[in-house]
Amino acid sequence: MNGSTRTKAIGRDPDALKAAAFDLSPDPSLVVDAEGALVAVNEAAEALFGQGLGLLARGRFRAALPPGSALVSLLNRALDEGARVRERGVHISLFGLPPFEADGAAAPLGDGSVLLTLTVKSGLGVERGPTEAAGLRSLVGLGRMLAHEIKNPLAGIRGAAQLLKAGAKSEDAPLAQLIVDETDRVKRLVERMEAFSDDHLPSLTPINIHQILDRVRALAANGVADGLMLREAYDPSLPPVLGDEDQLIQVFLNLVKNASEAAHARGDGRGEIAIHTAYRHGVRVRAARGQTLRGAPLEVRIQDNGPGVPEHLRESLFQPFVSSKPSGAGLGLALVAKLVAGHGGLIDFESEPGRTVFRVLLPIASAEDVPQ
Repeated sequence: MNGSTRTKAIGRDPDALKAAAFDLSPDPSLVVDAEGALVAVNEAAEALFGQGLGLLARGRFRAALPPGSALVSLLNRALDEGARVRERGVHISLFGLPPFEADGAAAPLGDGSVLLTLTVKSGLGVERGPTEAAGLRSLVGLGRMLAHEIKNPLAGIRGAAQLLKAGAKSEDAPLAQLIVDETDRVKRLVERMEAFSDDHLPSLTPINIHQILDRVRALAANGVADGLMLREAYDPSLPPVLGDEDQLIQVFLNLVKNASEAAHARGDGRGEIAIHTAYRHGVRVRAARGQTLRGAPLEVRIQDNGPGVPEHLRESLFQPFVSSKPSGAGLGLALVAKLVAGHGGLIDFESEPGRTVFRVLLPIASAEDVPQ
């Protein structure tokens, strides 16, 4: 029996089978079109880079690669030779990740686009959580170092400044207070960075996501979202999410806080925030405690009608120290990405003036996760 007969006999669409094979391939795979844009990625690629296609595909893929990039050479060779080509030990730096090494393969698809497949050799791979957000691994070590090396000296500086203030002339007292205030500000920044140095996996239990969101909504309505229209559209049939209650509250409170600030920035009293939940059939993410795939994750969307994310920040929004706020530390969304990654989930966003949506995908609890 030939392949086409077998396909027809089992009642399957050959194109659908090819798409499924691409999506379920264990190796990260990306499709780059003739214009150099990224048009498709599989689950393994999303897991490797910790980002969904919507975020990965922003901008031109080829244009983002440095001059002389081995990946550009690989793509060009595949098109020139009209056949699948391979390159071993390619050093890769993509989407803000630390550089890593992989074997690369490129195959022309006949319409000017190329299928690029990566077999990770080092740097990311298993030792890096499969969905850990880009750039956060190095920040974990940085947070530990800062906490140990800076907090103790800061306490000494603050104490000395207070003593100076007590004995200072009236005209010098404000300078001593400035030292105290700035020391406290640095200490707060270091404490926020300590959140990244906690490597333990979240305590995952089956949770009703709407209980989490109702609590977040109540906190926001009496705080950052005061004066805004708050709307929700919940799917009441959703199964429990597999998550850590405290961490999920932190994730969604941070997202709602950002949405509130954006909506307030309109300045016309018409700011709105919408919270939506849905069940997305056919979407899978890798579980946080292993390599198995969990089916049909739960989706939460936080939407605001503010001015939108500035264009120059969109490709690096989840990176540490990236912020559109003049006084922002740029750690809030980086921490959100880390916590979502620890749940085996994905976070993405889309933005335009008057509409910004952050989307979080989380694994649902399976039968064995629910206490009997």
